[in-house]
Amino acid sequence: MKTLTVNGFDMAYLEIGQGKPLLCVHGSLNDFRAWAPVLKPLSTGRRLIAPSLRHYFPDSCAGTEATFTMAQHVDDVIAFIEALDAGPVDLIGHSRGGHLAFRLALQRPELVDRLVLAEPGGALDDTLMPKTEGEGGPAAGTRAHVAQSAEKIAAGDLEGGLRAFIEGINGPGAWDRLPAADRQMREDNATTLLAQVNEGRLPFSRTEAEALTAPTLFVGGADTPGMLPVVLRALAAHVPGAKTVIIPDAGHSMFRQQPRTFGDAVLAFLDG
Repeated sequence: MKTLTVNGFDMAYLEIGQGKPLLCVHGSLNDFRAWAPVLKPLSTGRRLIAPSLRHYFPDSCAGTEATFTMAQHVDDVIAFIEALDAGPVDLIGHSRGGHLAFRLALQRPELVDRLVLAEPGGALDDTLMPKTEGEGGPAAGTRAHVAQSAEKIAAGDLEGGLRAFIEGINGPGAWDRLPAADRQMREDNATTLLAQVNEGRLPFSRTEAEALTAPTLFVGGADTPGMLPVVLRALAAHVPGAKTVIIPDAGHSMFRQQPRTFGDAVLAFLDG
């Protein structure tokens, strides 16, 4: 593990391999450990860099930090790329990290060569809301599970809060199916959900999707339930030239469930 001071914060990160930089940004309740299953394939011939965002493990989070915002995390990753003198990078973002990567690529397109968005998390505004009955509606991209989970964690029910969050994304029984190491990572980052409730994450818009200039690959899990696939399809339909790959026999954690298939799809896109 290495650290780099950016915006007054010592950002911890993993770095492996040599070659063109590939920056991997984790999602909610995750940290740099999330990428362990794909470190080897994604670092072949590349300089893979996986940071932990501010207030995520090995940092701490009380849940009340004013610096836990999407805008702060975007600014931190921008500063991180600049401090490493690594840009332009190929950028992968998963879930909340996908939202961050989307915002970063809009804000500083010169820092991003190719962009991979693995089921980016967030709500859709009216310009992207699906019109098909049964797909979307007012709840498209709703994140009610975050508030429900935070309420339980604040009341001292750590496992109940984590279960609510994981099953809110992946469906009933998802928490019980998690390997012990994955549960531990979520427990280490549980209090970030308290801060995430008020992180200021804005909904995606059609104008923003159409403004992305980096070649973009969307990656989804074939078994992911709920609104994440709806958000993915809505964005992919409006990002110019976007490609989409769906990983079979996988859900939202597709790169951990099917690391070889995920790695092959991402590397084919990055090398294209």
